[in-house]
Amino acid sequence: MTIHSGHPFPTPDDPVRRLRGRLGGAVSLWTAGSTDDGAGLTVSSLMVAGGEPARLLGLVDPDSDLALTLSDTGRAVVQLLRWPHRDLAEAFAGTAPAPGGAFRMAEFAATGWGPRLADTTTWAGVAVESTVAVGWSLLVTAVVEELVVGEDDDPLVHRRGRYVRSPG
Repeated sequence: MTIHSGHPFPTPDDPVRRLRGRLGGAVSLWTAGSTDDGAGLTVSSLMVAGGEPARLLGLVDPDSDLALTLSDTGRAVVQLLRWPHRDLAEAFAGTAPAPGGAFRMAEFAATGWGPRLADTTTWAGVAVESTVAVGWSLLVTAVVEELVVGEDDDPLVHRRGRYVRSPG
């Protein structure tokens, strides 16, 4: 990976990307595979669909290692990140160096859905129901099989191309 001084994803001529950046939202980390051979991606374009069962919908880079691993395993962990995880979020987004891989930057626990960030307070174990190409992304619809909702006093929020500290 090469580190550049400019923003890795400039958006001045892309009004759609600029609109998406103004929506802002909680930053999640989607992980799949094993703790030794896993893939992960920072995702802020996601929705929760209530129902029996509930579903998570996320927009994933179709060329990412996560997309490939999801197609192989059909399972993932979706965890919400907190302010102290911002360097981890950058590493999984591919915008910051992660010597030895991003999974070495924090402690992960093995689950039946994939690696789970050990200190996350809110996470879901999901099974991929479908994937559909939407624009330049892959829309992943996943059934929630297990859900833990904890205290998120300091959520990591992404707005207009940068992380902002939420008032809680």
